[in-house]
Amino acid sequence: MIARTGLVADPSVVVPDDARIGAHVVLEAGAVLGAGVTVQHHAVVGKQPALAPTSRTRDASALARPTVLGDGCVVGCGAVLVAGASLGAGAITGDHTFLREGAALGVGAVVGHGGAVGPGVAIGARTRIQNSVMLGPGSLVEEDVFVGPGVIVTNDPTMGRREDGRRLEGAVLRRGCRIGAAVVLMPGVEVGAEAVVAAGSLVTRDVPPGMLAMGTPARVVREARPEAGPV
Repeated sequence: MIARTGLVADPSVVVPDDARIGAHVVLEAGAVLGAGVTVQHHAVVGKQPALAPTSRTRDASALARPTVLGDGCVVGCGAVLVAGASLGAGAITGDHTFLREGAALGVGAVVGHGGAVGPGVAIGARTRIQNSVMLGPGSLVEEDVFVGPGVIVTNDPTMGRREDGRRLEGAVLRRGCRIGAAVVLMPGVEVGAEAVVAAGSLVTRDVPPGMLAMGTPARVVREARPEAGPV
């Protein structure tokens, strides 16, 4: 279906002939649409962020960049992409996802329903992020990672009282690691390549590559099994 009913598009935006545009979509200035993209109902591409006067997360350089939808990508219903976010070819953002400025999804990456991706967070190719995941600013997610539903990546150990100039420090999820449902990762931790974190864990320290960690706080218990889950 190519609806385009109620489409609001800045005059500078070029909508490809093969794009599938739902009803009541907003395409702000700077939006760049690749061939065969799908933007579903009520999505907003290129939105300027609404921030409190005290916010220190605004990235003016990222906001000045185009909001790019790569060839064949899909933006779900009600999703919001802030100016300067980008989706690689074939990437998918689920319904009601929120990508802040500078956030980037690699080729074929997926962010599920209700996901929130902070400013400047890079997500590698083919990574699968399940529903209701929050990736705080300062995080990095490499390729082929699995992030289970309800995962929270924190980034401010002072809980809003950090001094001026102190950068937010999210988590680093290395290639092929797997994070179970409802895991909380504390600021600055790194989960190594092909490591596994069991569901419900609280990760307060680094998890070495290829190892399984579980518990609150999480402890390394043994090598991860690459062909199956953590148990």
